Amino acid sequence: MLDYDTEAAVYDATRGGEPRAEAAASAVLDLIPSSAHTLLDIGCGTGLVTERMALARPGLRVFGTDASYGMARVARRRIGTVALADARRLPLPDATVDAVAAIWLLHLLRGEGDARAVVSEAARVLRPGGVFVTTVDKDAAHDVGSDIDVAFAPYLNADPSDAADLIVRYGSEAGLDVVGEAHFLGHGQGRSPSSAAHTVRAGYYASRLRLPATATERLAAVLTALPEPDRPRADPRYRLLALRRRD
Repeated sequence: MLDYDTEAAVYDATRGGEPRAEAAASAVLDLIPSSAHTLLDIGCGTGLVTERMALARPGLRVFGTDASYGMARVARRRIGTVALADARRLPLPDATVDAVAAIWLLHLLRGEGDARAVVSEAARVLRPGGVFVTTVDKDAAHDVGSDIDVAFAPYLNADPSDAADLIVRYGSEAGLDVVGEAHFLGHGQGRSPSSAAHTVRAGYYASRLRLPATATERLAAVLTALPEPDRPRADPRYRLLALRRRD
């Protein structure tokens, strides 16, 4: 698992930067009613997407939470109001906000019941009629039919924690119904074989791959032997779901 306190310093530069953030923010806002006055971005990371949402809709009060001190510190410089908090136990009363966003978060929650707990917390803090917008099937979005995906195939996790059907079920249990979906391009996230090998060695794919001790170097070697090792393959296309809290 990555140390996100350390990762905060390079996160934006290695994750598509502003173009990816702009695409994500625009897609999220398309799913949030214009009548919403408050939006909580849980797992806001460096706040780059959060900031873009705030700038794009000035009448919307946007604030965030993150469990990493390093991430929250960077986000606070961008959006001001950021709480250091576990997304499974949000520091807010019931029915407080009009919208909740969770972008690139649920796929990381591999602990038993963690993703369900986050969806339940989002539902708890939403006002009736409020909307929860979240990425689903995040790791699967990186499967663009490339030679890298062929190399990854034997090691893929069979039970991603953000599978759309799971999140829909967790939402229903918590009083949330699906009301929409959207997609956006992960600008700058197309992998090259050499970058994929580097990130495999660094442990970036902990949520996507199951790699026994001896498999990491074996997979990295397969990746670096692929043709055109420095050419990025296609960018991923991420999926968002919007779930509305029942009145």
